[in-house]
Amino acid sequence: RKALNWELSKLFNEMWDADVHRLRPGRDYTIEVQGKAGPAQQGDSAVQDNAVRHLFHNVNEERLRSIKTFATFISLLDNYEASTGVAEVVTPEEIVENNHFLDAILATKVMRLAHDYLLKKNLAKPNLADFKHQLYDIWFQLYARKEGDRPDSCGFEHVFVGETRHGKEILGLHNWVQFYLQEKHNQIDYKGYVARKNKMRPDKDDQVLSIQFSWKGSDKPVGSIFIGVSPEFEFALYTVIFLLSEERVTRETVKIEEYELQVVVWRHGHHIGTAYPVLLSTTSE
Repeated sequence: RKALNWELSKLFNEMWDADVHRLRPGRDYTIEVQGKAGPAQQGDSAVQDNAVRHLFHNVNEERLRSIKTFATFISLLDNYEASTGVAEVVTPEEIVENNHFLDAILATKVMRLAHDYLLKKNLAKPNLADFKHQLYDIWFQLYARKEGDRPDSCGFEHVFVGETRHGKEILGLHNWVQFYLQEKHNQIDYKGYVARKNKMRPDKDDQVLSIQFSWKGSDKPVGSIFIGVSPEFEFALYTVIFLLSEERVTRETVKIEEYELQVVVWRHGHHIGTAYPVLLSTTSE
């Protein structure tokens, strides 16, 4: 395991503390972790369901939709075709929505902290309009997941919305708002939590979870997601790690709040391929 990156931990904790839009467990939402997920292989149809109820017991949607970054984020979730291999068509309205979302997050302190940090490293454009172009390219520019295919994917779709491959495999879908909304429409079936070493069971206040679920007829044996955080927090976190490294896969071990995480970012050329947190442990053990 890579040593803890103290510099990034400090930045991410500043961002965590500045994340005024983050929803609070027990107050703005409640989750029910229920049973521990059974062992499962990708594409294994016989996944046991150890959670009869939804993961999200309730979410204050009024609060969610009253916060501009969440509201503009939610409007992007229906803009994508889930299957890889099917070309994405981006309409003029969707480009406007993408820009509204970027404008909303760029107005937050969380994104300012990320921008200032990247400026010190000479990795971001000083002018916010230029930085916004940079973000658009990293997250929203379409590319083909496979060589020679039609442009069928982008970083935003993969990480925040989720995709499927051949109807057998779930790719991405690492965002709690999308998970909650899909669950509300009975599109996702939460199967239980994935236990970590040393801590038998997550609790309802945990804001990073490893879970198992099925979606669109496929299973995801393990998926890690932040719970309750704002879209700008995840966007800032992954963008910083993406820009700091030229590697195809970057894994940074950080401690955010009580959570020891490995934040994993895959690059696809100049764009984000995927990004997600991996829970290592919590200090409350």
